[in-house]
Amino acid sequence: MKQLLLTTILICLISFIGKSQEHLPTANDYSAFVKTKTLIVLDDNPMSEYNFRIKDVIKNNWTITEYGFISNKEFEKKRFNPKYSFIINSIVTFNKDKTKARYNFLSLVMGGKEKRIANMPDLCSVPLSYKHVHEDVYSYKLPCFIRFMQNHVKLVSKNPEIISANVLKYYNKNASLLQGKTLYLIKVELQKEVNSLAKIRKVYLGKVKIVTKEEVEKAINCKKENIVFLHKVGPESSKTKARCFKILVGASDSDFYYFDYHMIKKKQSDSFLEKDFKRIAR
Repeated sequence: MKQLLLTTILICLISFIGKSQEHLPTANDYSAFVKTKTLIVLDDNPMSEYNFRIKDVIKNNWTITEYGFISNKEFEKKRFNPKYSFIINSIVTFNKDKTKARYNFLSLVMGGKEKRIANMPDLCSVPLSYKHVHEDVYSYKLPCFIRFMQNHVKLVSKNPEIISANVLKYYNKNASLLQGKTLYLIKVELQKEVNSLAKIRKVYLGKVKIVTKEEVEKAINCKKENIVFLHKVGPESSKTKARCFKILVGASDSDFYYFDYHMIKKKQSDSFLEKDFKRIAR
């Protein structure tokens, strides 16, 4: 997949990992967004799974603005027009990251005068995967991410003080709302110390079900009530090991209930950790 390379992190959701304060979006950016037409930038390969998925996902879930689909070439021409906003699947690297790991992010950015793509106001971004991980790891989750983006924009529009706050902490407050909801977890995405119901119960007493990828996808497509699934971003079979992002997402409401990351090393494997369970159990 040909993607946009951002050498500076393009994300407001996780500003705690290095985004400079001057590149944060403003309240005016969010106000201006609702008047734009949102253009979804497609992969240059018309047969890509991302293109196939994102077209249907947008048609079935995007309601906040008018929308259209464009190529990377068209994006380069239109990104300087403030009448447009863009959803882009971009390659992100982190400054001062010695691992040189590259990640796929889904970002909602505003058009305007910025010459560098990395400086375009980023209203919302979600990590999808490491660069070389196959699209099918995250593509079926796109409906929730697209709905989340819209929810996030509405939230920040009503509460602009969140822009300068640590948004991670804001969304982690939702962990207290997990009571009564069932976590859908895939066994291979769990640290070995917590990869069974018996092990999990030692540190977390909430409802948990070990499921398959197909069960998660069905819950998302059916917007199954009171189901929260894990979106894990890790290297999978890749030799590159850097960050492992962990997000708990509502299948029905698309809210984030937990959002964190750790560096993969020693016991901190490419997985949802025992200490993650302990944090959401507080």
